Amino acid sequence: MEHISSKENKRIKYLKKLISSASFRREEGLFAVEGLRLCSDALISGAQIHSAYFSDSFADKNTEFIEMASCSADSCCILTDSIFSAVSDTKTPQGVLFVIKRLDKTIDFDKIKDNGKVLALENVQDPVNLGTILRSAEALGITAVVLSGGCCDVYSPKVTRGSMGAVFRLPVVITDDLPGFITEFNAYGISYAAVLDRDSLAVGDCDFDGACLTAVGNEGNGLTDQTISACTHKLFIPMRGRAESLNVSAAASIIIWEMIK
Repeated sequence: MEHISSKENKRIKYLKKLISSASFRREEGLFAVEGLRLCSDALISGAQIHSAYFSDSFADKNTEFIEMASCSADSCCILTDSIFSAVSDTKTPQGVLFVIKRLDKTIDFDKIKDNGKVLALENVQDPVNLGTILRSAEALGITAVVLSGGCCDVYSPKVTRGSMGAVFRLPVVITDDLPGFITEFNAYGISYAAVLDRDSLAVGDCDFDGACLTAVGNEGNGLTDQTISACTHKLFIPMRGRAESLNVSAAASIIIWEMIK
């Protein structure tokens, strides 16, 4: 096991770039997760662990976990506490970080045509919102989540932390043509566009039996016209208060609940 005590070590420079750059994560096909809970979830979920990093103080107290991680990771390194803190994306590092191979998936429509429940997100920009939505989708039993290419990086540290491990267990598909994806889905089920138009179907009156997909849009601008047109129906969430709209993660959670109940 390699011990690292210099910030100039090539592994440290690589790790910092991987944590900070979405484009570099895409190029390398890797992403980083940090903290005992997330790293444990990665092990339990069978994620492909490229490398594991531990601080000196973590290694002193968690030999059993390190032995388990060593059996799954391609390589392991121990960093001095100061080096680990310099690399960490959190205010209070726990001393464990995994680099994991990306989990991008595709959807087999034949497998979801009977009763699949799909949530599509278009241009969702806030990583906290995206992480929260993934956590709710996984907890409530959504079959898969589809992200447009304009969404924030699903493998950013803030998203992976916010998802509470859902990113390992939930099928997440990224597409550069969301309207085209929805059009293809329509051959297998019903699709809904979440809008603010009160002339649309109230979410509680929608028919979510069988295969269905609901598209939810950007925090400020909602769905694009092209995506709305691709959906077979439009829905809205009735609100009794004076607020004009809901936070996208709150709206998505309400829709998910109605889809699976």
